[in-house]
Formats: sequence, structure tokens, C-alpha cells
Amino acid sequence: MFETVGDIWEYAGRGEITVITTNGSLTRDGRAVFGRGVAKQALLRFPGLDKKLGALLAELGSVVFDLGCGIVTFPVEETAWSQPDLRIISRSAHELRLLVDHSGWQRIVVPRPGCGGGGLAWHDVRPILETHFDHRFLVISQEDS
Repeated sequence: MFETVGDIWEYAGRGEITVITTNGSLTRDGRAVFGRGVAKQALLRFPGLDKKLGALLAELGSVVFDLGCGIVTFPVEETAWSQPDLRIISRSAHELRLLVDHSGWQRIVVPRPGCGGGGLAWHDVRPILETHFDHRFLVISQEDS
């Protein structure tokens, strides 16, 4: 696992997979809640992701999904209104690693899960990711984080 500072979207469209942190919440009309951070930015860049993820959440629950267009979800919390959970982050890191291995992807760019608006400390999250992520994973933080 490598770490860097910058804008996650600078990597989008260059063959890298972009990971967005998500939750399991749905709106009344079945759309996923993309509340803040990288997920909200992804929805602005790729309209319709909320409907696509909403259908997957309703059918399969809150797990790691390949949404296409180089975007993969990474659940960090049960609902849009709950706090990020280290157990969910660990499960998601494991699921992401399995998906990466299965898909043959060579570069995956991941924000620091739960550490931005979620309030978790990077020193608590980092060891969890290190047990699952290898040289293909680039964990990125914003310059002001």
C-alpha cells in the first residue's frame, strides 16, 4: 500500500479504479444516499450512480460493488447518519481486495476511509488497510486533511 496527498479525481479515467466511501442508506424512491465527500463528488461527475447503487443495496445489501465507469464502492458505515465503523472498514477492505484480485486491476485509488467527514483517525484506520492492501493500492488524502 502506498500513500499520497492530492485530488483523487486526477487519477480517474487513466486506467485506475477510483474507490468511493459509502453507506447502506436509501431514499424513499430507492436511491443510495451520497451524502458528502468523495461519494458526493462521484455523483456530480457520474449522474445516476445513486440509482444504480440503490438497486444493488436493495437487492444485495451494503457490500463492495463495481459500479462501472471505474468506480467501486467501499462501505464505511451502516447509514448516512451513523459514524464510520472500523469493523465495516475491515470487511470492506477484505471485499475490495477480493474484487481487485478477481478483476485483475493493477491500480486502485482509495480515499482514507472514514477519516474525512467521518472523523476517524488515520492512525486507527491505516493498520486495518495494511493487512488487506498491497502494492496495487494507493491511499490518497486531500492536502488540507
